[in-house]
Amino acid sequence: MDNPPRMNTPELTLKTRIARLAPYFANSRRGFILMIIGSLVGAATEPLVPALMKPLFDNGFSGATFPLWMVPVAIIGTFALRGVAGLVAQYGLSWAANRGTQEMREVMFRRMLKAEPSLFGKNTASSLTNMLTYEVQTGSTLLVGSLMTLVRDSFTVLALFAYLIYVNWALTLFVAVLFPLTAVVMRKLSKRLHRLTIEGRKATDQLAYVVEENVLAWRIVRLHGAENVQASRFDGVSDVLRRLSLKSAMAGATMTPITQMIAACSLSAVVVAALWQGGSQGTFVSFITCMLMLLAPIKHLSDVAAPITRGLASLERGVALINEVPMEHGGTHDPGRALGKVELRDVTLQYKTDQQPALAGLTFTIEAGETVALVGPSGAGKSTLVNLLPRFLEPTSGTVLLDDQPLQEWRVDALRRQFALVSQDVVLFNDTMAANVALGTATNVPVDRAAVKEALRAANLLDFAEGLPQGLDTLVGHNGSQLSGGQRQRLAIARAIYKNAPILILDEATSALDSESERLVQEALEALMKGRTSIVIAHRLSTIKSADRVLVLEEGRVIEQGTHAELLAQGGLFAHLHSLQFRH
Repeated sequence: MDNPPRMNTPELTLKTRIARLAPYFANSRRGFILMIIGSLVGAATEPLVPALMKPLFDNGFSGATFPLWMVPVAIIGTFALRGVAGLVAQYGLSWAANRGTQEMREVMFRRMLKAEPSLFGKNTASSLTNMLTYEVQTGSTLLVGSLMTLVRDSFTVLALFAYLIYVNWALTLFVAVLFPLTAVVMRKLSKRLHRLTIEGRKATDQLAYVVEENVLAWRIVRLHGAENVQASRFDGVSDVLRRLSLKSAMAGATMTPITQMIAACSLSAVVVAALWQGGSQGTFVSFITCMLMLLAPIKHLSDVAAPITRGLASLERGVALINEVPMEHGGTHDPGRALGKVELRDVTLQYKTDQQPALAGLTFTIEAGETVALVGPSGAGKSTLVNLLPRFLEPTSGTVLLDDQPLQEWRVDALRRQFALVSQDVVLFNDTMAANVALGTATNVPVDRAAVKEALRAANLLDFAEGLPQGLDTLVGHNGSQLSGGQRQRLAIARAIYKNAPILILDEATSALDSESERLVQEALEALMKGRTSIVIAHRLSTIKSADRVLVLEEGRVIEQGTHAELLAQGGLFAHLHSLQFRH
């Protein structure tokens, strides 16, 4: 799969795209004001250089009395003032831009944490990571530099143009030809550049997706000798990105020679007209100097379209995440701690309309405090079912209830407080042992270390944790890379014990443990499950003998239910699966 799922951002006008970014920079007004003041002061000094040429040529070289000391003093003073003004403007803009970027990134991250779970199905981890970190930073950096150029050089052009009008308004008409022609060129090329930038961004996502898949599946790639195939796949996507980057660079670079040619034609016409008109030497030199000084800011303004386009394109995805991705929504029901009664009424879930439903018309009730095991062949719908309960998935039809209240009427955070999950796929953070056990504790609330120790003791992990170099404060590494598989799973069990939720979801919670650890943890879990609703997804059928009831699923339907002994006696699918596991 070379094309990762991604969000589609609509084609918008430049004005609309900038307006969407404005709210995140609303608290940065002081920085922008400082930048404008600095740019205005700096631009005001620009005409002083050509203005000095007139008295110098009219008086300084004609033998007339002229205070020579004024020339170096004026030049040094002009450039000193310009330097200070530029420093002030750069600081103001950098302060404003970095603050705005920080606010945008924080809003994006919080939005991602609260977005509907479908966001993570439609976008890869690499594309979301790239968007929240690299693209926002790249877009901000490009916009900071280009906005500084845009403001400073716009003021400079206006100041120099005003001086040209003051010196000779008639000749200035020739210079005015630069502006509409330059605007037309920039408009045409900017559209092409924007399209190429969007395509390049998509190609970058595709390249990151290939890398992500190969990082996650490196063992399988090497085991099957697929290195060359994957390298060819990477090379193909990389070549597409290279060609798009080259086209984008050429589209941006084309603006400069075209703009310079327009300026050269205008300058040539002005020189001819000035010589034909006549006038003083100083006036002519001052006018030509001012015109030559115009070329640099005009060139900068023609170049600024490319980084603005790239910067906006980089930030557009973040804005789309903030404005367009639906947030999770729920009701207002929050009774505190739930009793734990779970009910499904004719629940169907179908991922795609052309596929068989993952769940088909499920109707059953799990009473508060009851332990129910879900068994069945792979693909029967066990994991899909338990993902409905904390609303990680939504049913296509039917109703799921907790304590006789539909899940949609619960506050989302209140609903999820009722569940503790221990899955085969353990997820740990690169934090301390204690922080991983007490996950979810507010930053301003101290971790209950006594409760953490009790949870670790119940999960048969306390002796190991206290024997680490920093004890409970030892970092576990990326997703618990410093721990063995069994230790990682026991840490996840300790987390569930610490949460002390009224409903436990155990997805083969002891699968990675050795026999002795499994026995100890199973005892801890059995003690923990007393008085709590427990839903156990079981592959090893020997672990569910003590379940109050077993639901046997096949193709999204409950086809058998009863106790372990009753189902064995029935001789149905459960008995068949049991015999396969214990066949010698």
